[in-house]
Amino acid sequence: MAQVKNKQVILRDYVSGFPKETDMNIVESTITLKVPEGSNEVLLKNLYLSCDPYMRNLMNKPDGPSVGRNYTPSSPLGGYGVAKVLESGHPDYKKGDLIWGLTKWEEYSLVPSAQIHFKIEHTDVPLSYYTGILGMPGMTAYSGIFEVGSLKKGENVFVSAASGAVGQLVGQFSKLSGCYVVGSAGTKEKNKFGFDGGFNYKEEPDLNEALKRHFPEGIDVYFENVGGKTLDAVLLNMRIHGRIPVCGMISQYNLSQPEGVTNLTSLIYKRIRMQGFVVADFYHLYPKFLEFVLPLIREGKIEYVEDIAEGLENGPAALVGLFSGRNVGKQVLVVARE
Repeated sequence: MAQVKNKQVILRDYVSGFPKETDMNIVESTITLKVPEGSNEVLLKNLYLSCDPYMRNLMNKPDGPSVGRNYTPSSPLGGYGVAKVLESGHPDYKKGDLIWGLTKWEEYSLVPSAQIHFKIEHTDVPLSYYTGILGMPGMTAYSGIFEVGSLKKGENVFVSAASGAVGQLVGQFSKLSGCYVVGSAGTKEKNKFGFDGGFNYKEEPDLNEALKRHFPEGIDVYFENVGGKTLDAVLLNMRIHGRIPVCGMISQYNLSQPEGVTNLTSLIYKRIRMQGFVVADFYHLYPKFLEFVLPLIREGKIEYVEDIAEGLENGPAALVGLFSGRNVGKQVLVVARE
């Protein structure tokens, strides 16, 4: 039976503080390219892997904040990816199918069939898009702004981490819905997605003033990606009956002591609804989401930017770069193109 080399990105040990490239190792193991007899697992050749901020939380020792499936030291990282089926023990998948779902950071993975979210039917768009706009980040933007944020035409929308995989789409979906949109990001050149305005939060001595400048009439929907000081300033600038879908808090993930938020009384007086959400609760809307987004991609109505890193050996740098704002657009790691 064919045993082949299988390059992997391994977590060396649990991480505290900012992750470093040295927290991960590139190793070469071997794998038998065969699904075990009687198993319903699926053998995948990984093509494109998604680098996402939530992966930092999975590097914590399990008594820290977790989304339920922490990484194990000396084992490969896991995350969303696009892969090709090599062999399947499950009737829904057959050799040659392209899928997206949860896989591992390695060349070949044997995964439970339940970790595959969808078969890829539309291949007239780049396959790498299924790590982003057509995958988990796209679904996150769509469900967060429309389902949780209850966006209405003509509203004022503020997006933090506006150049990231989710933020760039939230802003564009809001613009396409007839809204006024401003984003904040870590550098100036990142505001390239056709928003009405944007600012570099690192250059603003007073975030409250920056928001007043861009939103003299206040904010209806704040799409929350960063938490901390940004959230505190936004609360002062929300309008009555504003909504805050809470998607992420990237400014807090690497702190041993999270920052406090002091302006929460605004929630009461302004009747603001602030709601956390997890994209997995909305995957049943995927067919509806594709109907919405595929025509926009095909007609060139959405600018979608990818930051491509080639090869598993560049995975640690690509992942760590998310936390210093190095990436512009969706960070993708290419394992193989075919």
